[in-house]
Amino acid sequence: MLSGKTVAACTLGCKTNQYETDGMIEILKKMGASVVDFEDTADVYLINTCSVTNMADKKSRQMIHRARKNNPKALVIACGCYVQAEKEKLSQDKDIDIIISNNRKKDIGHVIAEYFNSGETACFTDISREKEFEELDVNKPVYHTRAYVKIQDGCNQFCTYCIIPYVRGRIRSRSMDSVIDEISRLAEAGVKEVVLTGIHISSYGRDMDGDTGLADLVENISKIEGIERIRLGSLEPGIITEEFAHRIKAVDKLCPHFHLSLQSGCDSVLRRMNRKYTCSEYMEKCELLRKVYKNPAITTDVIVGFPGETEEEFECTRKYLEDINLYEMHIFKYSQRKGTPAATMPNQVDPSVKNSRSDVLLAISEHNKHAYQDLFVGTTVKVLVEELVEKNGEEYMRGHTERYMDVHISTEGITDPQSFKNRIVEVMYEKTTAGEYVGKINRG
Repeated sequence: MLSGKTVAACTLGCKTNQYETDGMIEILKKMGASVVDFEDTADVYLINTCSVTNMADKKSRQMIHRARKNNPKALVIACGCYVQAEKEKLSQDKDIDIIISNNRKKDIGHVIAEYFNSGETACFTDISREKEFEELDVNKPVYHTRAYVKIQDGCNQFCTYCIIPYVRGRIRSRSMDSVIDEISRLAEAGVKEVVLTGIHISSYGRDMDGDTGLADLVENISKIEGIERIRLGSLEPGIITEEFAHRIKAVDKLCPHFHLSLQSGCDSVLRRMNRKYTCSEYMEKCELLRKVYKNPAITTDVIVGFPGETEEEFECTRKYLEDINLYEMHIFKYSQRKGTPAATMPNQVDPSVKNSRSDVLLAISEHNKHAYQDLFVGTTVKVLVEELVEKNGEEYMRGHTERYMDVHISTEGITDPQSFKNRIVEVMYEKTTAGEYVGKINRG
């Protein structure tokens, strides 16, 4: 049906979305389509939308309209979280030919066939009632040397600022056999590192037999020949227990890089957010990881300017973040999201206050990041080479360490840098006089 046709995809939002886009692209390629860049003139445009913030909604609309502008005669397909949240509005958008809800992306081939056969323009489901994990296999990553593997969907947390439980539904875990099968195929295709992703991967297995959890999955993946690294996506602090930490520490392939979602360093703000832990409990989880691992990379997300956040509450967060000393922090200014409880909370914080608070925390994050990286200067680190890049007029091999530190490796004296792509190499980690972190391949 799509033989000889070109398809262009745009993915907005999280790594889970990227995985799903890769899966849909594989389906379209099996239907005969070839992939082109989104800015090119294509026969089919696929926009996998995001709705985590109002800005994400806006960006999703912009990309839909850009697709139509690129080729007024193209078939434009919109899917994902923004579609789930705004079905009625997008059903009336003349720039869209087909809308596909979450948990129906696997049906994209059938949906296109129905569109041409009967003119059907929507494939939609009540996500709150979905209980089955949507299988979308990816045999080879489309854009990356590492592979993201979706192991779970949905969320039961209902944080007051978040729309995701309403557009992704309740937790649904992928069967272990299915995960192992996909990663085995990826290993056969040459993939060295897999990143386990989902909406709330800490809940993996909770909806199945109750006896299977994330640690079990990690242990089984580690047995797959060819996979050298396993990296975890964002985790909830509650999953970090003595048992969990020691079990994953026993898996040599598990990267010591943990993204533990925090959101605020003040207990009163955490309560308004409906987060399920206190600051002292979060600190205990970090201390546990630091006891089990030597210098683990712990990263987090923080929201500034949450409704009602006072100067005293922000100061509490600032001091907490200085004390806890995380490797890297992603700082977000709170944005009202229609349909969430926080959007109607009183005492919304002025944008200028959010900006100033964000600047303070970004400075702390930058300081902490450099201090952490300095710990490894003069040591040998292992880097997965991902691409060749040009920087300051020189060619480098770029990749990441197990702790996800970004490293530019000198190609001086290397006759074929391209041959190092998708290889894990040992490099001496150094800091230049300009304050940049680089690596030199160990030749001994």
